[in-house]
Amino acid sequence: MRTQQITSLSNARVKQWVQLKERKYRNKEGLFIAEGIHLVQEALRSKAKVHSIVYDMELGLPSELQEWAHKGMDVEWIEVNDAIIRKCTDTETPQPVFAIIQKPGADYRLLLEANKPLVIVVDGVQDPGNLGTIIRSADAVGATGVVIGKGSVDLYNSKTVRSTMGSLFHLPIVEADLTTLLPEVKGQGIHVVSTSLQASHTCYSYDFTQPTWFVVGNEGKGVSSEVSLLVEDHILIPMKGHAESLNVAMATTVMLYEALRQREFAL
Repeated sequence: MRTQQITSLSNARVKQWVQLKERKYRNKEGLFIAEGIHLVQEALRSKAKVHSIVYDMELGLPSELQEWAHKGMDVEWIEVNDAIIRKCTDTETPQPVFAIIQKPGADYRLLLEANKPLVIVVDGVQDPGNLGTIIRSADAVGATGVVIGKGSVDLYNSKTVRSTMGSLFHLPIVEADLTTLLPEVKGQGIHVVSTSLQASHTCYSYDFTQPTWFVVGNEGKGVSSEVSLLVEDHILIPMKGHAESLNVAMATTVMLYEALRQREFAL
């Protein structure tokens, strides 16, 4: 393992890393930051395109990452001081390591060509924690992938990345214009479905064993009117208590696990 050492906040590399905290620079460079031991581990395990691993020189490389340091991987190992770690990360008490990773750019055709796909389509979700949880739940049930429409929070926002707990490295995630993509999806015989309080059928009577793309919408406004016109099936999550609705991430998880039950555990 060959290491470099950087100690100045004025270093050009440090300035580049700091810029990656902003969406426009992440898009320009095609890179993002993953903070913390667990996320860096998951990136390496999943063979993500890791460019650099940056760690605190005083604490040394975390023991959990030692095995990768001696594998001859095409990764830069860079020692820095605590001031640089704090400058480049967003958490109040940052972990002593982060990675610079190439955005994967999955192809939506992989999702179209899958056998009986189960895909989550995100339309305008704004909260990073919600998007991260949706991706984590999709990963947990073995969904085919996730599509993120325009107007949604950035997948590579540091809070979103942390909320996925590494799941963004485990399944294809596509960013797309839903008004262009969904007509093509429907043309492939795939069912596009969403929830509605006015629906006459519950999620428990819907057939999730068929090819399904499930659309979830904004926390306050729901699915946009443009995308709603492209949804062909509407279903309802039944609620017996007094709550008016479920959080979008929770509702998505309920749907995903009903789909998993039907596909893998039906009697």
